[in-house]
Amino acid sequence: MIKAAAVFSSNMVLQRNKNVTLWGEADEAGTVRAEIGGVSAEGSVTEGKWRVILPPMQAADGLEMSLSLNGKEFQRFCNVSVGEVWLCGGQSNMELELQNAGGGKDELAALTADMPIRFYYTNKVGRVEEAIEAEKNTGWGVCDPEGSKAWSAVGYFFAKKLSRELGVTVGLIGCNWGGTSATNWIDRPHIEDIAELSSYMEEYRRETEGVSLEDQKKKYEEYEVRVGEWNKKAQVYYDQGIQISWEELEKTLGKNPWPGPRNTFNPFAPGNMYEAMLMRVCPYTLAGFLYYQGESDDHQPRSYYMLFTLLIRLWREKWGDDELPFVFVQLPAFKFAHDPDYKHWCIIREAQMRAFRTVKNTGIAVTLDCGELNNIHPLEKKTVGERLCLQAEKLVYGMDADAFGPLYRTYKTEGSRMVLSLDYAEGMTAGEGGLTSFELAGEDKKFFPAAAEIKGSDIVLTCNEVPSPVYGRYAWGNYPEFSVFGKNGIPLAPFRTSMNDE
Repeated sequence: MIKAAAVFSSNMVLQRNKNVTLWGEADEAGTVRAEIGGVSAEGSVTEGKWRVILPPMQAADGLEMSLSLNGKEFQRFCNVSVGEVWLCGGQSNMELELQNAGGGKDELAALTADMPIRFYYTNKVGRVEEAIEAEKNTGWGVCDPEGSKAWSAVGYFFAKKLSRELGVTVGLIGCNWGGTSATNWIDRPHIEDIAELSSYMEEYRRETEGVSLEDQKKKYEEYEVRVGEWNKKAQVYYDQGIQISWEELEKTLGKNPWPGPRNTFNPFAPGNMYEAMLMRVCPYTLAGFLYYQGESDDHQPRSYYMLFTLLIRLWREKWGDDELPFVFVQLPAFKFAHDPDYKHWCIIREAQMRAFRTVKNTGIAVTLDCGELNNIHPLEKKTVGERLCLQAEKLVYGMDADAFGPLYRTYKTEGSRMVLSLDYAEGMTAGEGGLTSFELAGEDKKFFPAAAEIKGSDIVLTCNEVPSPVYGRYAWGNYPEFSVFGKNGIPLAPFRTSMNDE
């Protein structure tokens, strides 16, 4: 018999206008044949595995696909669509469920099974053995008020807009996990080979070198008991509606032991989710990737550009297309009220903007205005999803989408003035509080608040304390004020004129 990979099921969406890769396993040699909508293709079984490449198809719904081995049918999938398929990667803000997002409950109440959005959730596991077991109960889902509760809110709002604009069914593959570093989504050899990223491997080496698998498993299982007990105690506060900060909770209950020993059995060890999750759905044919991550790498912000661009390059390589579109979210404003401004999220945002400017076929959704003080999981996900969609419409589908707010391009100094030149700046406006969050510094790199004035597509800065400006920056902090918007309502992306201003 033959069996397709778990990501192929009834209700799935196949990518239109591209060769579509199907794959799976077989327990005997021979020829595998796939048929769908009058289109067919064949492939051979090699060492128990098979692959079939279907030719490009036009958008369609309500199809059936059959898989046969040596003329005998073994699998049939119903309600298959051909449309647009995007993979939703990243951490908790991509993971945040529709039921918990702003307006999510109203969206769920209105869902019907015939709506043109489908979702496949990659199992959250850290080892391939666990993935194989979990995949026995997975499959593509259709829109449903109950079944869609756990869908990615960002992905849903992206797909809702895209399906409406294109008139085709949109399929989403959720492959994300809260709290993850980008190193969880990259294979271990690549992390080990780059000296700048070696610190991510140090804890793993300490936990695994010279330690038997049996002892590693025992240590991780002991951690699972501890974190379970901690979470159970914390839940008592939440169930009683007690308003308590995370800092206060840890003072009361002791430090939360998450994420535990980063050994072979911990999903959060470098590379584990890459193997046990991402590779389980690779190389499912896609229109592109959606990505929302960066929060968990803020402890090493100056390595993020290298880490992020490595991830983009590796994912494209594994999918066999070095131009596969990659559209991502620039982190919004955030900090805990009791924390100082460490100014590390602005470094992450800068790295994300650098990736957009230097890596081909990428798009960036600026979301500075979508953050919340004290909440690392802001609930405004509709705006985020729709801005990702605008980027995809412009980058991938050639639509005349108004996808950008103002973006910094360059500057010049004119005596005591610094003139900032911006792209996508026609019709930009100041917020209700006027132009704030601009700063200037001289050769000494000491920054002072600057007065700002919009002049067409430029912004002119002056500062009495800085008679000879050398460096300028805007919204340079974790939770900065922001005061400039494009005519489409998208904020000016934060920036600094030089990375050497520190």
